[in-house]
Amino acid sequence: MSIDIKVPVLPESVADASIATWHVKVGEQVTRDQNLVDIETDKVVLEVVAPADGVLSDILDEEGATVLGEQVIAKFEEGAGAQKAQEQSAPATEKTSSNKGESVEIKVPVLPESVADATVATWHVQPGDAVSRDQNLVDIETDKVVLEVVAPADGTLSEILAQEGETVMGEQVIANFSAGAAPAKSDAPAKASSDDDSSDAENDALSPSVRRLLAEKGIDAANIKGTGKGGRITKEDVEKSLSAPSKAAAPAKEAPAAPSLAGERSEKRVPMTRLRKTIASRLLEAKNSTAMLTTFNEVNMKPIMDLRKQYQESFEKRHGIRLGFMSFYVKAVTEALKRFPEVNASLDGDDICYHNYFDVSIAVSTPRGLVTPVLRDCDTLGMAGIEGGIKELALKGRDGKLSMADMQGGNFTITNGGVFGSLLSTPIINPPQSAILGMHKIQDRPMAVNGKVEILPMMYLALSYDHRIIDGKESVGFLVTIKEMLEDPTRLLLDV
Repeated sequence: MSIDIKVPVLPESVADASIATWHVKVGEQVTRDQNLVDIETDKVVLEVVAPADGVLSDILDEEGATVLGEQVIAKFEEGAGAQKAQEQSAPATEKTSSNKGESVEIKVPVLPESVADATVATWHVQPGDAVSRDQNLVDIETDKVVLEVVAPADGTLSEILAQEGETVMGEQVIANFSAGAAPAKSDAPAKASSDDDSSDAENDALSPSVRRLLAEKGIDAANIKGTGKGGRITKEDVEKSLSAPSKAAAPAKEAPAAPSLAGERSEKRVPMTRLRKTIASRLLEAKNSTAMLTTFNEVNMKPIMDLRKQYQESFEKRHGIRLGFMSFYVKAVTEALKRFPEVNASLDGDDICYHNYFDVSIAVSTPRGLVTPVLRDCDTLGMAGIEGGIKELALKGRDGKLSMADMQGGNFTITNGGVFGSLLSTPIINPPQSAILGMHKIQDRPMAVNGKVEILPMMYLALSYDHRIIDGKESVGFLVTIKEMLEDPTRLLLDV
């Protein structure tokens, strides 16, 4: 059966989107909930997943094309080629099963000098599982980033030496691997493995829509039996679990009321990840060790919105990337930092260290928590360079590929809570930086202009700063400079 692949419904404030990356090609076989394509808006990247097992039969819009909400961008054939894939997988297993492989030690990667130890976060395979070369075996979590340890070759994980949650050191042996050995499994054990093991392994790869639905409804993924490929949980499975109590209404007469109430009032305890612990300690440190104060202003975003509308198409054709709001924010911040060096400084003991370079941290929300990768030398980058750098950091953050080098340094932070609908907030400083700028939701509001009321797209700005190093005069002047540059973007070109 042919199915239309459509662009997701876009938020009201987003007029159109762009095809960022096709992850599959025409004729390729895919599994249900596998990511087909990334759709990029001004603020976020949306994933469009396969509705079922099948084949992508036709791509209607190539990478870089501008598309609208619910526009058909591809054709999908449900069930096509699925049987072939199953037939091909059986002989492949038998072929590798006859090989005896040499034993290889799986070690923790070399940790940076500033990182003393790490934690085994998640094992994606279990002893006896057959894996392919470069398949992710385990996630190793440090205070700042998650490191993936992949299989050195096709083979089998023979033994796990460090369980999830254990603290490990750099280059410590955490597992043994048999290269080339992939024991064949009969149909019966395969089914058991599908029922038991795949639920844990596959739940770590839930699609974004399923994760969001589980979070909204407060449901534990462990309580849902998946019907997708390899026991993977789908949106339909979550929706069925929500309607399950109505089906159980008939036998409820025989069962006492107390157990059902107890089930609804259950609790789940999950240890904090190292990243979450680090975020918590640093935020508490910032609150307790700095004289933090926040000042506010508001910006008329109409000039920038008009400018983007006028030049969006030609900008994208020339540079191969969409013109977003963040490049304007970063440019305005960089120019303001040049004029107010105190905001670009940090305290080191009793000394004030003034930075003569402009590395801006960009707050990025990832599945594991908020991180702040650094966009370096912003004063030397044009609008296209800034947009490209931000996109690269955002994709790395989404995929868990940020390195220690991406996270270290940064003189000033920009956080954009507006992508989640925040109207106003007081962001917390990212030590040892001395200030952070919060951008918020762009919302139409009635404003007085030359004695008349006009409806304008307005956005609140919030600058939190360390009062020990930055006075009110500098903080207000810095924020007003950003406001003036955003309301008159030509200032960014003329440096006035």
